[in-house]
Amino acid sequence: MGRTWPRRVALGVVLVIVVPLLTAGATLRLNYSGDPGTGTRTRGRDAIWLGHAWVDGRRSDKALAAFTDRIRGTGIKDLYVHAGPLEHDGTLPASRYPKVRWLIDAVHRTLPGIRVQAWLGDVLATEGPDGLRLERAATRTEVVASARQILDAGFDGVHFDLEPLHSGDRHYLSLLDDLHALTKARRAPLSVAAHQIDPLPAAHRVVGALSGSPKWWSQKFFGQVAQRVDQIAVMSYDTWMPLEGMYGGYVAEQTALALEVTPPETDLLMGLPFFHEDDLGHHESAETVAAAVRGTRLGLGRTDRGRERFGVALYVDFAAREGDWAAYRAGWN
Repeated sequence: MGRTWPRRVALGVVLVIVVPLLTAGATLRLNYSGDPGTGTRTRGRDAIWLGHAWVDGRRSDKALAAFTDRIRGTGIKDLYVHAGPLEHDGTLPASRYPKVRWLIDAVHRTLPGIRVQAWLGDVLATEGPDGLRLERAATRTEVVASARQILDAGFDGVHFDLEPLHSGDRHYLSLLDDLHALTKARRAPLSVAAHQIDPLPAAHRVVGALSGSPKWWSQKFFGQVAQRVDQIAVMSYDTWMPLEGMYGGYVAEQTALALEVTPPETDLLMGLPFFHEDDLGHHESAETVAAAVRGTRLGLGRTDRGRERFGVALYVDFAAREGDWAAYRAGWN
């Protein structure tokens, strides 16, 4: 009896931990099955994140010509060009983007209709002592001033990526209200990168309590953010998924959850992993472009097949391989 009891306890612990994981894995794999069907390809509203080399002088006319050839004929409409990062007080030194005029003029000349947005971001002081503090009104004021500065420099819009951003952050919502007032008056798009949505109810609270890093946003908060911007791009990578089928099913779920709360007048973009790493959060054998595209199409087809303001966002140009571009073209265009 004395030996049997510990074994029973151990078995109980295994069942409590392993069975839900197996169930979740099977559910995600099932979510990846089926045919996306017609009407689930590009709407010509895709985007790509571009590295800082495009505005600091490291890229040449030859590189731009090659990039132009690369995206011509795809659904890419927006270029998120890294022009930051912001200082922790929200300011942005103009010295960070000395070659911006060369890039904007060249893109407008060679790729009519393509928008060049400034990608701005910073680490938030939400999980450590250092970083940008959104709770400070003066900092938020400087962030708005930086957005005005970037539009004055000639950018067509502004794209913000502030991380780690916890679900429910009212100071972030206040910042978006102020930013949108500016961009609307300037007839420029306001775009943001968004965290993934809780795959289970209140998952961000549970994970946050255990680790201090919530990872996900609630679906409600995602919708509140989407209501305040013109474009929202889900960072649907770094998902912890170990297998390609599970990852594709996860992306299908994320697509459906995002579609349910994103206003029809807001562009919703699902992120594609154009990078290759292997760590706990990202397994490149699982998080493939092909799986992300298929998952996106499945989620779109099941939830809102006719939605026009929808696309994918490619992260990131300097880490992309030929196979990533081929999978994007074959699966989505």
